[in-house]
Amino acid sequence: MLEKLFKLSEHQTTLKQEVLAGFTTFLTMAYIIFVNPDILAKAGMDKGAVFAATCIAAAVGCFVMGLLANYPIALAPGMGLNAFFTFSVVGDMGYSWETALGAVFLSGCCFLILSLVRIREWIVNSIPMSLRMGIAAGIGLFLALIGLRNAGIVVDNSATLVGMGDLQAFPVAMSALGFFLIVAFVQRGYKAAVIMSILTITLLGVLFGGVEYNGIVSAPPSLAPTFMAMDLSGVLNISMISVVFAFLFVDLFDTSGTLVAVAHRAGLLEEDGRLPRLKRALTADSIATMAGAALGTSTTTSYIESTAGVSAGGRTGLTAVVVGLLFLAALFISPLTDLVQPYATAGTLFYVAILMMSSLLHVEWDDLTETAPMVIAALVMPFTYSIANGIALGFISYAIIKLLCGRFKDLNIGIIVIALLFLGKILFM
Repeated sequence: MLEKLFKLSEHQTTLKQEVLAGFTTFLTMAYIIFVNPDILAKAGMDKGAVFAATCIAAAVGCFVMGLLANYPIALAPGMGLNAFFTFSVVGDMGYSWETALGAVFLSGCCFLILSLVRIREWIVNSIPMSLRMGIAAGIGLFLALIGLRNAGIVVDNSATLVGMGDLQAFPVAMSALGFFLIVAFVQRGYKAAVIMSILTITLLGVLFGGVEYNGIVSAPPSLAPTFMAMDLSGVLNISMISVVFAFLFVDLFDTSGTLVAVAHRAGLLEEDGRLPRLKRALTADSIATMAGAALGTSTTTSYIESTAGVSAGGRTGLTAVVVGLLFLAALFISPLTDLVQPYATAGTLFYVAILMMSSLLHVEWDDLTETAPMVIAALVMPFTYSIANGIALGFISYAIIKLLCGRFKDLNIGIIVIALLFLGKILFM
């Protein structure tokens, strides 16, 4: 049955190899079962329900990717998008988390349509590389700011907006130690570096930080507080267009980049560089996003951490299925989420930020018409606490700068339309 479903021999792999790869991938991305509930709880969502939704949404995404597309790519609620959900859509814009879930669901529907009608390539190709890299870096800076705030290193200051916190405080020390441990573990080649750091800091919190220990294993928490709680009617507000677009845009490019990167590492690309079964892979990602919204979590997307499993020998969808099974097994360790304090995950946010900031290496810094809009997009996100604002001003500034510099040929219909839509929203809404 496994041979028929996943074509193991054709991909020169074995059951043992795929299972090992699945465990490897899971260990590199298991941090999300602690980080995601912590972030979405700040939006007013039930932490236990979000934990369950995170595990189940990840499992659904992995199963669909493995069985439908036969790729060793795992999925889970995405970092950055969960922060945008909580701190921008709910916190800054004032929408309810139910409406935000509706926006996630609608973005998943749009993603599915784009995948089925095959205009995804046109959209991706119409967006300049500099803006893509700037948006990725901006999300990284956004996560870094959240991590520093959760750590207590950055605090409110009435005179300067932000200031330095008490560096002698226990949470600050633990956050810093957690980040240093991640860097050390990664540098030493440990695949589970992030989860190892989170668990180490959590243990220190129990021993010295006054965190109450209530066990590790229990029955899965109820999904009832978030299941099918999304408000689709609230998304019909025209002001939500930019929110839905932001969810869609980030997921679209994140997924496309991840699929190509993992497939290239696994040697699954065709001779012309194309990805076979791309339509199925994108469909799997969009289905996972819609399922996740229905369950009660932010956008579910493909994880670049899948490259760890590929490096361990994963070549087929069986790897993803194994990851999905492990996420379901993780449902029974929900008490751990109560032990994991914000300072235990603050280092993780900062580490992910560093990974996302590395996209700036691929920018042509000698062309100011490319770098200026990129920097605007990247800096506006953390300074306005909104990914959507960064995307909007990045597109608008790109179009205006190119026009003023006489670089009309650098603009295409996609850039112009998106820039005008964002400009119209700013001027008339």
